[in-house]
Amino acid sequence: MSHSHHSHPAVLLLVTALLCLAFLAPEVDANVQENSDRSLTPLQLEIEKQKNRLNSVEVEERRDAISRLGSLHHPSASRAALAGLKDSAAIVRVTAANAVLYLPAEESALSLLPLLNDKDEFVRQEIAYALGKTRSRTAAASLGELLGREKKDGVRAAIIVALGDIGDESSVVALAQVLRPELAATTAKKRSKKKENLLVRRAAAHSLGQIGNRAAVPELLSAVQDQEEESDVRREAATALGLIGDKAALPALNGLSDAEDPYLSRAALEASRRISLNGAP
Repeated sequence: MSHSHHSHPAVLLLVTALLCLAFLAPEVDANVQENSDRSLTPLQLEIEKQKNRLNSVEVEERRDAISRLGSLHHPSASRAALAGLKDSAAIVRVTAANAVLYLPAEESALSLLPLLNDKDEFVRQEIAYALGKTRSRTAAASLGELLGREKKDGVRAAIIVALGDIGDESSVVALAQVLRPELAATTAKKRSKKKENLLVRRAAAHSLGQIGNRAAVPELLSAVQDQEEESDVRREAATALGLIGDKAALPALNGLSDAEDPYLSRAALEASRRISLNGAP
């Protein structure tokens, strides 16, 4: 009898304790959450905040979240922005192309490469520019392949700029063919019948100068001496010859001292001076 009488206070105490815990639990949880939030750095908190916004149904909110991740200029933020490359909205994929560039170069290049086949022309164009910024040699081969099949001038120009930025000598042949398709006897493609868009040809001459490989000299000389060629392209070709520095270009460059276009004769003069000063063999 007495035994059960004594056990009541113990049971009551236990029940009371359990009830107290039940009431306190949410508060304890909140404190734990607050402390774990506090243990995150401001950068991590911002990344988490933007990652949550990527679940929004609003395209503009997702685009803005990716844009903010990019503006943090940090590998962790770029890693969070990778999700944007798979977004259904082209504008979000385009924004992500630049936001992922703070990852190590090869990592960002590998994440971007699949989008060279994107159905959206603007996405392909921006992905090409972004790949140029990675300076990845791996990207050069894929960009070269795309150049062979891409029809849109805007995308072609972006690929050519990117190849110049990467500066891999393996790109020279493809770029030289873009500049002077009629000289590229090796490719009996339909494309070589039609003259490339002006911006595309000018970009090709510029990129060949950036790469600086002598294999491009014949095509650049052909462009610079072509009276039918646009002045813009001839100027760019003259500048490129100066950067490459092959003395074989001197007669053609000196021959342009009295060209009708004063900008062309100045570009040729500067290129000629540069080659003579550098004393390239």
